[in-house]
Amino acid sequence: MTDPAACRLCAAAFARTATRHEPRPVLWAAPSARVLIAGQAPGLKVHQSGVPFDDRSGDRLRDWLGLDRATFYDRSRLAIVPMALCFPGYDDKGADLPPPRCCAETWRSGILAQLTNLRVTFVIGQYAQRWHLGPQASKGGVTATVARWRDHAPRVFPLPHPSWRNNAFLRRNPWFETDLLPAARAAVRQALAA
Repeated sequence: MTDPAACRLCAAAFARTATRHEPRPVLWAAPSARVLIAGQAPGLKVHQSGVPFDDRSGDRLRDWLGLDRATFYDRSRLAIVPMALCFPGYDDKGADLPPPRCCAETWRSGILAQLTNLRVTFVIGQYAQRWHLGPQASKGGVTATVARWRDHAPRVFPLPHPSWRNNAFLRRNPWFETDLLPAARAAVRQALAA
């Protein structure tokens, strides 16, 4: 199999989840892209729509990056490649399942090798941070990794997931909005203007 958009590697595993859904890879990866959004995995709403970050988390992420919908969804300028290309499903208690490792192991390096024009990458959540920054840089969890954002900027910015569940993180860490986000927005503007 050579087309990640047609991947069915996890069909049997997804059939055993509480959601019992079919694979539906959701990724945008044009070689001309200047900005990469490297997230965890599509959620259920994105799985249903086939549009990355087509939910409240996407609204927040666009706000964080200072992007309108048209710019964010310009496939020639932004690549959106999650660690798991498909919605992993929910467990029996309704919790999100983690991104299946086989997805990144099978597809990620090949997809990223085609993105030769990237100027800035945003790594969202622990799985993406571990892959892109390495285990040492992502040591201490998401909060610690994001707090060390200057170690990677202006080419890479670690971010927490833009879920509304992370409101407590934002309240406890005002530096995220006062320091990191202005630098992230400036990096996006520069990348897209080049």
